[in-house]
Amino acid sequence: MGAAPRGKPGNKVVPDAAAWVFNIVTSVGIIMVNKALMGTHGFAFVTTLPGIHFATTALVALVLKSLGYLEPSYLPLPELMKYVIFANISVVGMNASLMWNSVGFYQISKLSMVPVLCMLEVLFVNIRYSRDTKLSIIVVLLGVAICTVTDVSLNTKGLIAAAVAVCSTAFQQHYIHHLQNKYSLSAFNLLGHTAPAQAASLLLLGPFVDLWLTNNRFDTYRYNNVVTFFIALSCVIAIGTNLSQFICIGRFTAVSFQVLGHMKTILVLTLGFIFFGREGLNVHVAFGMILAIVGMIWYNHASSRPGGKECQDYREQVPVHQVDIELVDQPPLVKPDGKN
Repeated sequence: MGAAPRGKPGNKVVPDAAAWVFNIVTSVGIIMVNKALMGTHGFAFVTTLPGIHFATTALVALVLKSLGYLEPSYLPLPELMKYVIFANISVVGMNASLMWNSVGFYQISKLSMVPVLCMLEVLFVNIRYSRDTKLSIIVVLLGVAICTVTDVSLNTKGLIAAAVAVCSTAFQQHYIHHLQNKYSLSAFNLLGHTAPAQAASLLLLGPFVDLWLTNNRFDTYRYNNVVTFFIALSCVIAIGTNLSQFICIGRFTAVSFQVLGHMKTILVLTLGFIFFGREGLNVHVAFGMILAIVGMIWYNHASSRPGGKECQDYREQVPVHQVDIELVDQPPLVKPDGKN
């Protein structure tokens, strides 16, 4: 075939890579800060803290909008409410799952998010995956499971929490991609709509949920300068984490975000071994990490190939003149009436 059209894959490599690096750096950063905040200083209010994060993000979006850096955009209230419900259930469900389940089962539940998202894309977007794409996803999940899943114990309450968490998070991430495409919203524009609603609801309900989960009250915690600094730092990094999540899901899909996002798990493990000692590092874990990385490389290659991951009705949705340009070297595929 001839040269690739201008503005196609070659020009997307740098911004795509930048989006992933932005997400990985901010995600790993907030994990490290929150680990210090919660583990070292006992700030266990894991539902209220995201409310503070979203309040900070909403404030930044409001300032940028007032300065003219964000264009006016529209998101219907029913769509906003559906998204906020999914997102808030996800926050509470993930925290409850972590509290009621063993770490091993919690990790398995997070891994199960990928097949759930694949099912959503098949059902609602009519996406079809090639055999290589499916196998590469399995390799990634297997590798991450090998290096992260240890003890696995199961109880009814924890199973229900995990199921709610996985389904709500999958719907939330799928909905991000849907809303950005349907209403032509940039990542920050969508955050500008959703962050205030999430902040208000989580700050209102968060203290009560945290009291239920931890038996500790947010307002009676003994704050000091160090804790206040970590909370502020967590809020600053959270702006980047929230924005990068919306950018990545908008540019790619929720499935790709989850699959390639497991690189963050591998990176966190690696940094932990480098800075906090090699306890727990063995051949078993190293093999899992290598397998996961190989799977991610395979997924990136397989899903980007023609037919690797595509909408079944794609050709019917493309205008006839675009089909003719794209398939200029394959005239037999285009019927005289302009349809495939």
